[in-house]
Amino acid sequence: MPSVDLDPDVARERLEATGVEIEPGNTDHEHWRASRGQANAVAYDDTVVVQGANPTALLTLLRSEEGGRAHVYFDGASRGNPGPAAIGWVLVTDEGIVDEGGARIDETTNNRAEYAALIRALEAATGYGFDEVDVRGDSELIVRQVRGEYDTNNPELRARRVRVRELLDRFDRWTIEHVPREVNDRADSLANEALDDA
Repeated sequence: MPSVDLDPDVARERLEATGVEIEPGNTDHEHWRASRGQANAVAYDDTVVVQGANPTALLTLLRSEEGGRAHVYFDGASRGNPGPAAIGWVLVTDEGIVDEGGARIDETTNNRAEYAALIRALEAATGYGFDEVDVRGDSELIVRQVRGEYDTNNPELRARRVRVRELLDRFDRWTIEHVPREVNDRADSLANEALDDA
């Protein structure tokens, strides 16, 4: 089990600042307990022990006072275009996957689903306090629109592009690149799993 040598009060402040709920400890030796996703943390006198299927989700918040860099992967899927749609996203640091998810969204087009996935991924990266993001997606259209290389004539896509740029402007540094689907396979799988589970 990974642990972080950290004052429990400082650790608590870091977690609460990102919206993680703190609960009382289960024994006299535990200061508090917290969970996020599939990770759990228990604070002792000078150490916070993290366990669970995805400990990186909490370790990232505990180890850095602020900032850091994440690779952000996103993918949207629509069956019918428009039709049933879902999104997938993955946040990765040098330590591994920090956060990932997939969710069903309203019926929509593939391009709108791609933007919805990108927005959700950037909101997640903001929630973790990263100050640099390298964004990767397999939709060349969305990547080029966000970069300003392609115009966005559709009013709904234009509004989504504006939202993406607002989110990106919160970071000190960002990049966005088109990657082949096989590089984006985890986000793609999460979006398709969300569609299949409906």
